[in-house]
Amino acid sequence: MNRLITTFKNIFAIDELRGRILNTLLFITAFRLGSAIVLPGVDPNKLNLNPQGLLGLLDTFLGGAFSKASIFALGIMPYISASIAIQLLTLALPYFQKMQKEGESGRKRLNQITRVLTIGVTAVQAITYIRTTIPQEALLIDRGLFTISSLFILTAGTIFCMWLGERITDKGIGNGISMIIMIGIVSRLPGAIYGEALSRGTGGSLIFVLELVGLFFVIMGAVVLTQAVRRIPIQYAKQVIGNKVVGGQRQYLPLKLNAAGVMPIIFAQALMFIPTYVAGLFAEKSDFAASVQNAFQSYTTWQYNLLFSLLIIIFT
Repeated sequence: MNRLITTFKNIFAIDELRGRILNTLLFITAFRLGSAIVLPGVDPNKLNLNPQGLLGLLDTFLGGAFSKASIFALGIMPYISASIAIQLLTLALPYFQKMQKEGESGRKRLNQITRVLTIGVTAVQAITYIRTTIPQEALLIDRGLFTISSLFILTAGTIFCMWLGERITDKGIGNGISMIIMIGIVSRLPGAIYGEALSRGTGGSLIFVLELVGLFFVIMGAVVLTQAVRRIPIQYAKQVIGNKVVGGQRQYLPLKLNAAGVMPIIFAQALMFIPTYVAGLFAEKSDFAASVQNAFQSYTTWQYNLLFSLLIIIFT
């Protein structure tokens, strides 16, 4: 408890820490404001999007921007997809392997390639989103004009989200990409808790309280796993220098239990949309493709969770 109080005191005592926290809050506010702005030409009153399954999960990551047809409807996901592609290329192509080994200069070049690739990925995902998600009755302008304008707006929105993530990493606290995704999820938490409380009714108050307690312990467990460190003992040999015996001290090499953090989960989640999308292209002509689509449309099936777990292990 004393450590927690000391940490809060340091927020106001250390200028750099206070500045980083204020920068993070500023960037998060900009992200949430952009998530509330609807694409020009869309009537939000006629936009009745209620994504289910994987799309519902994506909407949760984006803080509801996907279902609102926001200018940040694609969020940071195209950047994550581009990052995955670059990571895979560093394993397969010598050109990217060499670039990865060049240190800071190579890392900057890889980041620049990732940014350029993000624009292409965003354009493809934006067209798919506009054509398949936005209904005609919700449009206030011509469909063709809306497609062209929204393509540029969604691309600019994703680039801005990418920029916000990089600024949070450089000028704020923590990993910017993880922070943006976390804010999107947390923004839906109050509404989810309120909806759960209403669905339980007066007779299910005890169950609701138990669910909140369970959620608290899950969060605490995640924090413990993230902060946990395994100390590997290192024994140095003794040396005799003159008349003194030097060395022989027992020290430790700290190894984080979860060194990869949350990024493998984010990368794996981004790839989980591919089986459903590819199978959906052939679902009408192939029973096998239809079964694959049904198996991966929901994140509660054993097929989905098996592949998801394998991808997390691979990326870790």
